[in-house]
Amino acid sequence: MKGQIYIWGSENQYENYAEAIAAAGGTACFGGDPKDCDGLLLPGGGDLEPWRYGQENRGSRDLDPVRDRAEWDLLDRFTAAGRPVLGICRGLQTINVFFGGTLFQDLPGHCAVEGTDRLHSVRTLPSPFSVLYGEENVVNSAHHQAVDRLGSGLRAVQWTGDGVVEALCHQTLPVWAVQWHPERLRGRFAKCGAADGDLLFAWFLAQCRR
Repeated sequence: MKGQIYIWGSENQYENYAEAIAAAGGTACFGGDPKDCDGLLLPGGGDLEPWRYGQENRGSRDLDPVRDRAEWDLLDRFTAAGRPVLGICRGLQTINVFFGGTLFQDLPGHCAVEGTDRLHSVRTLPSPFSVLYGEENVVNSAHHQAVDRLGSGLRAVQWTGDGVVEALCHQTLPVWAVQWHPERLRGRFAKCGAADGDLLFAWFLAQCRR
């Protein structure tokens, strides 16, 4: 059965993501040949190298050039093949830059507080995210960078009250991304009154099985 989702890195780095994919009926694949997988998940993490979007470092941290190159190559392969891609937090930023967009390098008011995600409301335009969660919802936040200029072919579909892009879709490719963390809004991490992260993983698995 289809449902193999490729994630660059090792399982012990991204255990929460692997658990969420398994709960949705899929399998997270670490290593091996990506061509054998049905979809690509770009998880959260440190910042992209700013030169990739034409800027000097003005607040970016926890840079990982090896990961940047690997995920860039994976995005190139999966989008060329028309296979589904889901970006989460750093993953959304990677997708935006891959398609020619830029980032705010150090945005106040959205990072975690003493290791705990912030919760905030978002508004959503008609999109897969509005179908899953409605026009108004509550999500979590643990980032200090965000979309500035949108990449080519991308459409922002969800925002915070202060205008930060929280979700985007590609207009022609099966590429979606959220700035928040659905893997930390499910199971033992579920938050009363907030979005159910399992819904997004189940929906993405369904796209990968088409």
